[in-house]
Amino acid sequence: METTKIYPIGDRVLVKIEKTETTTASGFIIPDTVAKDRPVKGVVEAVGTQAATVKAGDTVLFSVYGPDEVKLGEDRYFILKEDSILAIIK
Repeated sequence: METTKIYPIGDRVLVKIEKTETTTASGFIIPDTVAKDRPVKGVVEAVGTQAATVKAGDTVLFSVYGPDEVKLGEDRYFILKEDSILAIIK
């Protein structure tokens, strides 16, 4: 079986989506409408040649507005511009 690879171009970054919590620690369920408006966390899988701030393996926090979603198999990815990243989580 052939494996598909995605290589972002320019200042774009490929981020693998981490699942967001839909239930709080105390057991309250967070509706999808609220969860979708929050920033998202993910791991950088690949960067374009012009991306200077982040590198593959960084965990980043970014807004859900603007990125393009790509699904490969069961995995979800976002392709976004580097300036859409809000923070690197260490």
